[in-house]
Amino acid sequence: MSNRERVTVAGVGMTRFGKYSERGVRSLAEEAVGDALKDAGVAPKDVEAVFFSNAIAGLITGQEMIRGQVALRNTGILGVPLFNVENACASASSAFHLAWMATQSGLYDVTLAVGAEKMTHPDKALTFRAIGTAVDLEQLRELKARMESGDKKPGIESGGEKKSFFMDIYAASTREYMKISGATAETFADIAVKSHAFGALNPKAQFHERVTREQVLAAREVSPPLTVLMCSPIGDGAAAAVLMSEKYARRMGIPTPVEVRASVIFSGRDRTADEPTALERVTKRAYEIAGVAPSDVDVLEVHDAAAPAELIACEELGLCGRGEGPEFLARGTMELGGAHVVNPSGGLLSKGHPIGATGIAQIVEIVDQLRGRCGERQAEGARVGLTENGGGFLGRDAAAMSVHIFSRQT
Repeated sequence: MSNRERVTVAGVGMTRFGKYSERGVRSLAEEAVGDALKDAGVAPKDVEAVFFSNAIAGLITGQEMIRGQVALRNTGILGVPLFNVENACASASSAFHLAWMATQSGLYDVTLAVGAEKMTHPDKALTFRAIGTAVDLEQLRELKARMESGDKKPGIESGGEKKSFFMDIYAASTREYMKISGATAETFADIAVKSHAFGALNPKAQFHERVTREQVLAAREVSPPLTVLMCSPIGDGAAAAVLMSEKYARRMGIPTPVEVRASVIFSGRDRTADEPTALERVTKRAYEIAGVAPSDVDVLEVHDAAAPAELIACEELGLCGRGEGPEFLARGTMELGGAHVVNPSGGLLSKGHPIGATGIAQIVEIVDQLRGRCGERQAEGARVGLTENGGGFLGRDAAAMSVHIFSRQT
């Protein structure tokens, strides 16, 4: 690592996440890229390579193979190397990782990572079917047998009109977690309450309404014990980040630079219940590379596609012990003023989860937090931030898992 370039996030930008019936991937990507370039103080001609993330456009709109070239054709950036990246819900994190690698290698001084997704469609079942392809379809029957949900509704196998079968998978792991930790439905409702309170403070979030524990528990049941307010919504959006070599960023005079201390992505693997998860393996490596401990992390964005996933992630990231998530939450550790502020953007539950954009949107929040420009949701004095973003399922593991660690440079 000592012979590699240190990499800075020089600028970030994103759309508000939401449902945009009149906008497509191109419009969303153009807005996010324009904002990121402006934030970094560079022009399109300064970008030397682009890594474009999208997960399901081929299934939703039919656009395949050259998604990035199509989305960015009017930005003035084309003509440089452009790579299309797809890795389930970890697509954007993967694009960022590749941009970081390309910059760290010394090959480029300025790279651009973009994630854009259009998930809304008049046929909701089409969207849920698209999401449902992020598993080994040949072994889907085996996966269903392990879910223990007993839900035999038509939506399980191919995606129904009201949910993705992924929520059945999350619900099954949630019930297992409840046995280990003593967590209750009320615990997960409190996560949703926290997320929506943060979302109310984030102009880029899909939802700005605060909710109560009672409202969360009384909401429509998706897959027990999960209600709809404990699950991430369908939405559209885009996010982008400009990466620079540290020496180039210094030459450009980038204010309050944010260094990428670690960028690690592992694939999942067939593992037994006793073996480390992909997140545990990625976390260990990321901390080693960054030279930090869990206690050093001030602010985090974690992949809470369902509310319980936030607590499970906190445990696997080493912020608390196995089964200690409910107590960790109850102490206020994850709130503003706590030792580890978790999902101040509102998380996937409230900010939204356009899957091909999510990983970079998490990075946008952490960069803004480390630069001290998050207003009422600012984690005071934050110096080290972390993102965790996973995608798909492979047996008992996530199919792809990423952890990025950042620090504010002085």
